[in-house]
Amino acid sequence: MNDKLIIAGKSYSSRLLVGTGKYKDFAETRAALDASGAEIVTVAIRRTNLGQNANEPNLLDSVPPSKFTYLPNTAGCYSADDAVRTLRLARELLDGHTLVKLEVLGDPQSLYPNVIETLAAAKTLVAEGFQVMVYTSDDPIIAKQLEDIGCVAIMPLASLIGSGMGILNPWNLQLLMERVQVPVIVDAGVGTASDAAIAMELGCDGVLMNTAIAAAQNPVLMAGAMKKAVEAGREAYLAGRMPKKLYSASPSSPTAGIISSTRS
Repeated sequence: MNDKLIIAGKSYSSRLLVGTGKYKDFAETRAALDASGAEIVTVAIRRTNLGQNANEPNLLDSVPPSKFTYLPNTAGCYSADDAVRTLRLARELLDGHTLVKLEVLGDPQSLYPNVIETLAAAKTLVAEGFQVMVYTSDDPIIAKQLEDIGCVAIMPLASLIGSGMGILNPWNLQLLMERVQVPVIVDAGVGTASDAAIAMELGCDGVLMNTAIAAAQNPVLMAGAMKKAVEAGREAYLAGRMPKKLYSASPSSPTAGIISSTRS
């Protein structure tokens, strides 16, 4: 089935995007990425060594950019200025790489996005030639504004970052998907495979996750489960599920012409 995820003009076979943080070491990171089948991997520039610390293990050695598409993000940024500076640094560290994930947080407790600062940062980054995938709220109006600015993908939270609470806002996600034309990728809140499948069954173009895999008791096994869930959810969406019916019996086998027994 030729069903590719297209972001900024480039096609990807996997609709699962995976983070590189919170694993016990880079070896486990690589094993989980391989099991997930992910092609796009997120990297927290402020928390990951990409060569800026010469005496520390370098993620680039374990997760080579020749095999994976890096998506540097602004995790830990609380202002537009801070986010823009971080992604300018990412572009330098990654030899001019322009595909980035923008996230500007509102507070350290909930990690809910600050959409005002996010809009400001997006305007600056797009003007500077960045291809911006943007973490945001599930507000369809804000999503449309981010698309109009020029963001290449909208990434609404399903529930709070790292919460594992799953898809708490299916109606808002559907409203958002009706409003924008660029890919919609659920970002944050996925806890297990069924959550990923639900996101895909709703019609989302992809799912991004980190904690759901890295914090599992067996991250590599969970990564494989997430791969299957995203694929199954996508296929179910494309297939078109049967309509839901309340108290409407519809037997799987025909009833006409069956042999009936009579009692005397």
